[in-house]
Amino acid sequence: MTDTARLLQRHSFIELGARQRAKALLDAGSFRELIDPFQRVMSPWLERQGVVPQSDDGVVVAKGTIGGRPVVLAAIEGAFQGGSLGEVGGAKIAGALELAAADNRKGTATAAVLLLETGGVRLQEANLGLAAIADIHAAIVDLRQYQPVIGVIAGSVGCFGGMSIAAGLCSQLIVTREARLGLNGPQVIEQEAGIAEYDSRDRPFIWSLSGGEQRFATGLADAYVQDDVAEIAASIASCLAQGVPASLRSRQHAGYLERLGQVDIQAQVDSQPVAQPSVRGLNWFTALTANTRPVPGLPASVMAADTETARFIAVIADPSNPFPRARQGEVGLLEGWALAKAVGQVVEADRDAPFKRALIAIVDVPSQAYGRREEQWGIHQALAGAADAYASARLAGHPVVALLVGKAMSGAFLAHGYQANRLIALRDPGVQVHAMGKASAARVTQRTVEALEALAASVPPMAYDIDSYASLGLLWETLSVARIEQPDADDISRVQACLAQALADIAEGGRDLSGRLGAANRTASAKVRQLLREQWQ
Repeated sequence: MTDTARLLQRHSFIELGARQRAKALLDAGSFRELIDPFQRVMSPWLERQGVVPQSDDGVVVAKGTIGGRPVVLAAIEGAFQGGSLGEVGGAKIAGALELAAADNRKGTATAAVLLLETGGVRLQEANLGLAAIADIHAAIVDLRQYQPVIGVIAGSVGCFGGMSIAAGLCSQLIVTREARLGLNGPQVIEQEAGIAEYDSRDRPFIWSLSGGEQRFATGLADAYVQDDVAEIAASIASCLAQGVPASLRSRQHAGYLERLGQVDIQAQVDSQPVAQPSVRGLNWFTALTANTRPVPGLPASVMAADTETARFIAVIADPSNPFPRARQGEVGLLEGWALAKAVGQVVEADRDAPFKRALIAIVDVPSQAYGRREEQWGIHQALAGAADAYASARLAGHPVVALLVGKAMSGAFLAHGYQANRLIALRDPGVQVHAMGKASAARVTQRTVEALEALAASVPPMAYDIDSYASLGLLWETLSVARIEQPDADDISRVQACLAQALADIAEGGRDLSGRLGAANRTASAKVRQLLREQWQ
């Protein structure tokens, strides 16, 4: 058969919508959609901002079989809001994965397939989208213990933002030539780092860094297929037949750190403006780990120290970081894999111990690192390594607490802190949580920074302040201290007491993140899960 004949016989997967893709992959007659469009479970936040919602919120969830094997399949519609995830769509994916994991614990084998056509967090629902993606990460790590979670990135939107971390957590990942996979979108990198660092109009350059062929060639994807329904279906069936992989990419911190250690530092050019980095994380780490020795073998930008009952971990600024885009306290390549190492050491050391040490993440991270080298070498996978380590530690019985002392932004927070059993925030204007910095968020949503701030007053998920964030039900506690920049003895004592109370509370609860679903401003997240439970069997 000639190449032309083969081309004519192909049935393009990329040209299909999300629902068509799901039906095309599941065995004939097995497709059953959960929370279908006729139930009109839509975003409660978009209409307030003049955005028309969609009746399925851009996510299709279906149960069925592939090659006779039971699966739950979630497909993101790239044509709606750029495939961005808000509260409802994110809850549909997370809730479905959670139920699949519960099925496996009951003896019913259920795998998962994720069709990832997504720009990441929907900025009109910023903090609820970010929380939903953290839930998705947690659910992938949980389900992955029992059955494969297969990710598929076909095109034309690609897979970016927090969902690129989800792709990095998948058991196996399938890509096409048209696919793109990266943590930061080209326009965001250009805005944050400048056109000399990343030209968002240079399409050959973009595909040379984050295209499907490049990702497969560098080991960041497991299968490289043509844009053809039959070929993609066969690849998924093959992945499912292989079962749970013996080795997961997000667990390979040692190999990645070794490679990063061989980077030619002299080739790194620092073109970032000089800024005064925050020292809050460092100061609180020092205060809470007094009279202890730092854990050796970590880069200078990641600090860890052990008390008798806990390991404290912080990401700090390092002006000598070999990766200039991570010199202000950002979470970059080194930081993501080093966090995975620092957490993994505790899990491994305590594997057979009756007492599992706590992990305390001190969070003061302004963002993930924005740069071409970061994207080329897979910063999304580095952050997936960190998220995997924290989630796995929690599932293994280690209590995890995140203490927010400064900024907790975007992918950096997803990697360092968002997998905690309990989140505690210090009360201060400098303590902020969001999916993106204000300037970038304004550009993406096509608003001014002033208009964005005004809108946030009536749309809590879009706000940056801790009170608005607390209204979403994601914080376990907020705490006031006298000297947040340089804590005194009373401040340290108050925080230590709060941490002890959080650990006691964790001991009485479960290992999942369901305790975050109770607030009025997160009602839709709970409603979606209830409907999924009702329709699951």
